[in-house]
Amino acid sequence: MPALDLSLSSAELTRIICDIPSVSGDEKSLADAIFAAISPLEHLQVYRDGDTIVARTDLGRSHRAVIAGHIDTVPINENVPTKDIDIDGQPFIWGRGTVDMKAGVAVQLKLAAELAEPRVDITWMWYDHEEVDADLNGLTRLARSRPDLFAGDFAILGEPSNGEVEGGCNGNLRAIVRTHGVRAHSARAWIGENAIHKAAPILARLAEYRPREVEVEGLAYREGLNAVRISGGVAGNVIPDLCAVEVNYRFAPSRDVAEAERHVRDVFSGFEVEVVDAAAGARPGLDAPLAREFLAAVGAEPRPKYGWTDVARFSALGVPAVNYGPGDPHLAHHDEERVPLEHIEAVEQGLRAWLIAG
Repeated sequence: MPALDLSLSSAELTRIICDIPSVSGDEKSLADAIFAAISPLEHLQVYRDGDTIVARTDLGRSHRAVIAGHIDTVPINENVPTKDIDIDGQPFIWGRGTVDMKAGVAVQLKLAAELAEPRVDITWMWYDHEEVDADLNGLTRLARSRPDLFAGDFAILGEPSNGEVEGGCNGNLRAIVRTHGVRAHSARAWIGENAIHKAAPILARLAEYRPREVEVEGLAYREGLNAVRISGGVAGNVIPDLCAVEVNYRFAPSRDVAEAERHVRDVFSGFEVEVVDAAAGARPGLDAPLAREFLAAVGAEPRPKYGWTDVARFSALGVPAVNYGPGDPHLAHHDEERVPLEHIEAVEQGLRAWLIAG
């Protein structure tokens, strides 16, 4: 098992933990290394649930922050081990996980080791299975077994945000819109009814759809409704009797899941609609006292998070949460995934300034 020396720089820790493969379902080696490095620290109470590790200070502070990051990645595609590259004079670490989100985890591990007397009590969470189905997510499992560990006044998720603060997140809904027909030989098409042809109005409604931009607590969230998959057909000489269009709705946190579902059903009125997955978004919660102090300490102008992240889990528990981590989210899952060293340094400095101020 590779050893993690938490006295190294956050950049060097990024290289080391990215070079420990941890594709979803194969996080054990990295989880073991984190557990071995964190467990000896006397200022932390350490708890492990599978490949999720929680470390807490218990200093009796009046406020508690939860700072979390996932340790898994999407599959590797010839982008491990990491390497140092230079683009227009700017140094980067290139490789799978550098953006999503091991650079953020590296910063968190270093600060967890060094900050024995933070100004607020901290619960650090490093969890598995974020990149796959929600029911496998380490936070889902932990919420069932130890919901008390989620208690806090403010949460920070180290998702890549270009070193900026992104408040809350959009909700996410997937639905299948179906059309039905009658099978027939394609040489005698008039005997049947073509379900694929019947899907044309679905695509027309999507093409004509104009998504909203919704302001929530001062942040403008952009919505989106898009076809992401279409399936249908039986054989090359058969008129199809079924066509399914999968649509994805990203909705502002001003709407809950029920409202989002009603909206999708209204858009596709007259068609069979089945909602197959839905997750509520998260309001920014930037008016919380700790959130205001955090923004002031890092000198950030908050932005909205358009994608869904695990901040929604904390928001659902009444804990305001933001995304704050190194790396460009546009490069998450990209084969050219790379993180600028200046992002790693800036996020470490921002968190450190907030956690020791006052």
